[in-house]
Order: sequence, then C-alpha cells, then structure tokens
Amino acid sequence: MSNMITEKNHTGLVEGKVALVTGAGAGIGRATALKFAEEGAKVIVTNRSEQNGLETLNLIKDAGGEASFIKLDISKEEDIKAAVKFAIDTYGRLDCAVNNAGLEQERTAPLDQITEEEWDKLIGIDLKGVFLSVKYETRAMLENGGGSIVNIASIIGIRVPNPGFGAYCTAKAAVIHMTKVAAIDYAKTDKGTIRVNCIAPGTIMTRMLQRVADESPALIDQLKATTPMRRIGEPVELADPCVWLCSDRASYITGQVIAVDGGTTV
Repeated sequence: MSNMITEKNHTGLVEGKVALVTGAGAGIGRATALKFAEEGAKVIVTNRSEQNGLETLNLIKDAGGEASFIKLDISKEEDIKAAVKFAIDTYGRLDCAVNNAGLEQERTAPLDQITEEEWDKLIGIDLKGVFLSVKYETRAMLENGGGSIVNIASIIGIRVPNPGFGAYCTAKAAVIHMTKVAAIDYAKTDKGTIRVNCIAPGTIMTRMLQRVADESPALIDQLKATTPMRRIGEPVELADPCVWLCSDRASYITGQVIAVDGGTTV
C-alpha cells in the first residue's frame, strides 16, 4: 500500500461505506482494514490488543484514511454489541463487516486428548465469536437497507490436512456452513439484502508464521513445496477479495466460499 491514500491511487471500490473489521491489529485483519481505507471506506478498527489496534488506526490515518478504534474481545457478547453500536454512533451506519478475529489451536492432539477447556475456548472464539458478530452486524445493516459480510474461515475447514486439529477444523467448517445459512437467511428480507460470503485462507505469512519461519526455515520450505504455486501468501492477497466482496461489484455473489490458497484445495 502506498504512503498516501488519494483519489489517484485507489479505485473507490467501497467509497463512502462504513466497514468494521475484527482482529484488525495485525496480519489479515490489518491488511483488510488498510485496504478498506485505501478504497474509500470509513473503517472501524477492532482488536483485543489496544496497542496493536491503535497501530493499525495510526497507519490508516497517516495514509490519509478515515478510521476509529474500539477494543473488542470477540468472545464477549457485550463487546460485540458495543462495537456495532460504536460504528452506528460514530458514522451513522454499518455497511460492511469482515469477521477475521480468531484463535489458532495451541497444540495438536487427537479428539480424546483435547480438554473440555481447550475445546470451549477455541469454539467460543472461532465459532461463537463469528456467530455473535453476524448476529449484531446483520441487525445494524438491516436498519440501513442491507450490507455485506465476509467471514474468515480456513482451508482447514474444507479438508483436514493432518491429524490432531479437531477443534480448529470443526470451528472453521462450522463457520463455512454458518456463512451459507446466513446467506440464505438474508438474501431477501423486508428490510433489504445482506450478502454473506466466506474467505478460506491457505498458508499466509502472518506474524505467527513469520516466527515459525525465523525458527524453522525448513518447515516453510515444506509448506511452499506442498502449495501448487510454491509460495506463501501475503495478507494483502486476502484483503483484496474481502474488500471486493463487500463492494457493489460483487452484488450478485452470496453464500460463497473462496479459497485463497495458491491452489492447495484444487
């Protein structure tokens, strides 16, 4: 992204829209928030870490974009309600949302070795958090005639790559199916249409993966070797389709799952 957001370097895909991005403090969420601003949206930056969220906010403002920040713990319903209310109070409407915040499975283990605490924590964030986000985002959007939502899942919700990822696979697969349910629920209502789609990332160079790369270059080489395009994706490569799906150019697309994975799930 360039240093300045001007009429010359963006196409205005979402000009004038109000977009909320969860987990916008780093990686895919940060790239998506920056892209929304670059394409003319007013952005609600949300993140559990205030420091990381404010870093994203400042990057947008330094580039000439318009944004506000609110701290959000995606596992808390009251936080989600407050974030959506904040969007309405600040900008008068909510047009777009990208539900990106999530939690990685901390350790691999067969299902009988996953503790109830581990299961509840991951499902509570990666699945319930998305459900609650959709619940309050759709309510706000319907008050304004409709909108567009993109849920971030994973290709691990499409196919199981290795043993030991039961909780994470279950959550991401459920997010994909919930996206399809929501797409049907809101395809046509008395108050308008909300399009609901899903992005399923493959291997993306986030902060976490960068740490892995620093510690184990051989593992990164292995990941590249198992990706048909023979490289790791960048967060902006997910940000672009997220913003496009929220634009009017995707006006007849809903209930779809787009794998951004270099061909891994082909």
